[in-house]
Amino acid sequence: MSDTNTNETTAKAPSHIAYQVRDREGKKGFWTRIGSVWPHADGKGFNIQLEALPIDGRISLRIATETKE
Repeated sequence: MSDTNTNETTAKAPSHIAYQVRDREGKKGFWTRIGSVWPHADGKGFNIQLEALPIDGRISLRIATETKE
């Protein structure tokens, strides 16, 4: 496998941000940023770099923006 995707990962800002989402009964979910996502150069996949692995909840990928959502 080529290092091309790895080099692009460190050179560009991520296209998406990975969050762990824990639902709370009757309240908004609690979102914690756990990683970043970069598209492959061929547009057929993604590299996902996680800084933490959730043991509960779900992982949600959101388009990266300059402002905090």
